[in-house]
Amino acid sequence: MSKKPLILGIESSCDETAASLITENEQGIPVVLSNIISSQVDVHKEFGGVVPELAARSHMEKIDWIVQKAIDDSGRKIEEIDAVASTAGPGLIVCLSVGLSFGKAFASALNKPFIAVNHLEGHALSPKLNSKLNYPYLLLLISGGHSQFLNVQSLGKYKRLGTTIDDALGEAFDKTAKLLGIEFPGGPQIEVLAKKGDPNKYDLPKPIFNKGGCNLSFAGLKTAILRIAKNIKTEQEKFDLAASFQKTVEEILYKKTKIAFREFEKQNKPKEKIFVVAGGVAANKNIRSMLKDLCNEENYKSMFPPIELCGDNAAMIAMVGLERFKLKQFNDLDHPAKPRWPLDENAAFLKGAGVQL
Repeated sequence: MSKKPLILGIESSCDETAASLITENEQGIPVVLSNIISSQVDVHKEFGGVVPELAARSHMEKIDWIVQKAIDDSGRKIEEIDAVASTAGPGLIVCLSVGLSFGKAFASALNKPFIAVNHLEGHALSPKLNSKLNYPYLLLLISGGHSQFLNVQSLGKYKRLGTTIDDALGEAFDKTAKLLGIEFPGGPQIEVLAKKGDPNKYDLPKPIFNKGGCNLSFAGLKTAILRIAKNIKTEQEKFDLAASFQKTVEEILYKKTKIAFREFEKQNKPKEKIFVVAGGVAANKNIRSMLKDLCNEENYKSMFPPIELCGDNAAMIAMVGLERFKLKQFNDLDHPAKPRWPLDENAAFLKGAGVQL
């Protein structure tokens, strides 16, 4: 029996310090041996959002212990590790640098290959951790910093079909929560509050709903929430606004995803139509349910990572590392941290005033 690769993954792109060890079984299916995530919610709560310098300091204080715990929990020895994969971008530069430097030093000390991973590619491949996933597939990546539709043609080959021209969806959830008086990180709580409210109470805007292909926009929606939230006087009105926001987001994603389906089919003519939804917002059960129903309507196979692997984690980074290790795609130890690192390097930058759709 040949030895299966053992990959250490390290993630520190924002406010989670994470480490994971994964390998694969005889059938080539990934096996997560450990997945340690240390959140910094308490560090940033009083500020209502992530403070980069505090996040970086917290990473530096914890990363040694987190990596050691991941190794201990895996039941493997340090010398068995075949490669080290660290997030190199995109993210907060001061945070990225901690995990990236640690990963390089660890790989150098073990004299093992180093793999610099695009955090977004980690999300893109995360369903491989619990499912067999064949290329090509359509990806909807919805997280705190990114909202985009991508045609995933193979490992490392991506074509962007649509993106947000302003705010990411996860950011819109968090900002809405903050306006409703919910403590950071409040995005996941919107779904809880929405269950108690009337989704038809407020008629909220759906920016670029009827133009721009499958591009997205959430800034106007967030502004409308700000205006209404100032006049809310009762708990029920808060619940109603949360429900109306959730419903509006679902309507936007439903329509834009249908457009993305058509674009994906034009570019691929796939034998099997696969739709992957990943990123922190993919944990929203209402959005999951709506997109599964849409896939049933459109004859697509829907795939999601496990709920616990939707947010930032190191197992998805190790997953990319495993794929690239098998192809001997390694990186030099001087690979830089990249705060901006799109999966589709050729896609136009669609942010800010004067965006043409």
